[in-house]
Amino acid sequence: MSRALPEEVAVAITYDRSTFAVMMASPVDLEDFSIGFSLSEGIISDVNDITEFETVVVEDGIECRMTLAPVMREALGARRRHIAGPLGCGLCGLDSLAEAARASPKVQAGAIMQAAALADAVARMARLQVLNNETRAVHAAAFFNPARNDLLLREDVGRHNALDKLIGAVARRGDQPGVGAVVLTSRVSLDLIQKTAAFGAGILVAISVPTARAVRAAAEAGITLAAVARDDGFEVFTHPGRIIFGAQSDVA
Repeated sequence: MSRALPEEVAVAITYDRSTFAVMMASPVDLEDFSIGFSLSEGIISDVNDITEFETVVVEDGIECRMTLAPVMREALGARRRHIAGPLGCGLCGLDSLAEAARASPKVQAGAIMQAAALADAVARMARLQVLNNETRAVHAAAFFNPARNDLLLREDVGRHNALDKLIGAVARRGDQPGVGAVVLTSRVSLDLIQKTAAFGAGILVAISVPTARAVRAAAEAGITLAAVARDDGFEVFTHPGRIIFGAQSDVA
């Protein structure tokens, strides 16, 4: 019996032909990944800050080559750092402990959502996870827009990469992060809170348990963090005011 296995390749994120980061990632949706990484790391503030993009297959992997607008190029030069990020590690290579523990931006008031709608979004994710349904070995991140009942989803072998891909996809589509919720199939660590805060989403739902540091960071950033999402409900750890608990809801 054969088993489908997920692929991972070395993906170099480059700006103006200079390498900024190398991550092990699934070789799909790489433009979304590059833009989302650039946004969540504060390299750019808008999709239009990248004037050119191309992927180039090289001997040892793939280069995602971006050209920055002049003002962003100057800002990057002032704060440049190099990262080598192995699979599953979202903070490797940071220049200081203070940078790893940096405060997240405060999230502005976000959408108010029904608990039942969020639970339904979590349940719907499985049907959209093409790579995971084939391999049972990749993470997913989705953006739920309750106004459209829409679920935009991206997958990757790395949970941080999946979220970056999602951030890029949402930005390229032009959605406002505050209208929706981020839904993750992974546990929630500090860096995923930092990325969500940089993205600007007010609600984050995950199927696994958050770390204590992640809960504190979500509270400080103003993010509604719901986790341990299962068929029978989920737990809300911070800022519960954005979630409406209806009479039929089993959410705790």
